[in-house]
Amino acid sequence: MNEFKNTLRTNKEKVVKLSILVEISHPVVRMPVMDGVGNAYYFPGVGGITYNFGLGDNAFSMHGDHIEPDLSTKNPDRDLNQTCMSLACIGNEATVVSGDGKGMKGYVIGKHGGIDHVLVWMPDKEKLVLGDKIQIKSWGQGLELNDYPDVRVFNVDPELFEKIPIEEKTARLHVPVTAIVPAHLTGSGIGSSNPVGTDYDMNTLDEEEIRKHGLDKVRIGDLVAISDHYNGYGAGGYKSGSISIGVVVHSDCFKTGHGPGIVVIMTSYDDKIRPFVDPESNIKKYLGI
Repeated sequence: MNEFKNTLRTNKEKVVKLSILVEISHPVVRMPVMDGVGNAYYFPGVGGITYNFGLGDNAFSMHGDHIEPDLSTKNPDRDLNQTCMSLACIGNEATVVSGDGKGMKGYVIGKHGGIDHVLVWMPDKEKLVLGDKIQIKSWGQGLELNDYPDVRVFNVDPELFEKIPIEEKTARLHVPVTAIVPAHLTGSGIGSSNPVGTDYDMNTLDEEEIRKHGLDKVRIGDLVAISDHYNGYGAGGYKSGSISIGVVVHSDCFKTGHGPGIVVIMTSYDDKIRPFVDPESNIKKYLGI
């Protein structure tokens, strides 16, 4: 169990906590998937209960299209689902409220834009079925750092945020990450106007470049830094010297411009955030799973 608690002062007590309701969604296939050199693939895609892939697994380990870890969920009402996508935060408590798994508790571990799935970890997937309802205590949007107003924080439960071993040194926040994604290796999702309702991908077409930066080793739940990207008012705006911190939320994909998805949890327009490499920096560890 991770007992660390950082000392950053926040407005945690004022952040609104609301219930949202989702259900486990059916898998969706998008065939064929074409890679960057014209090969066609016919394999599984997003959605459903993924029995053999989940939090902590290598994001490049599956042969599929944006494979989502553990449980893929959404609200069947399209308008309400957009609310769920915007309000759900990584680390939020999630409780199964129907079916044989009723009462089981887990956590939100990501969000996947485009298909608009809230991704959830539960301790016993075998007890769950498609359509099971899950109530989430959405809490985190509106979180602010009292002493660092220029650092924007999104998409993270305040209690999970406190468990990330962020160190304050020389008026900067030193954040542990497993890897640093250079700006030129980002892709799909850049330009979205809502940084709290989506993710965006690494661009993994150049496999040699991905290996060069150690990105082929990232796992679902890893904290990673994105260099020269500011996400304060949208996804993936290039700004030299800026930095964003995100969580890896879905698998790699062969489709050009795509790859493992990242949900941003912190971003700074200048050098207020300083990432440092810690191979163990993963929300699975911080949540004590």
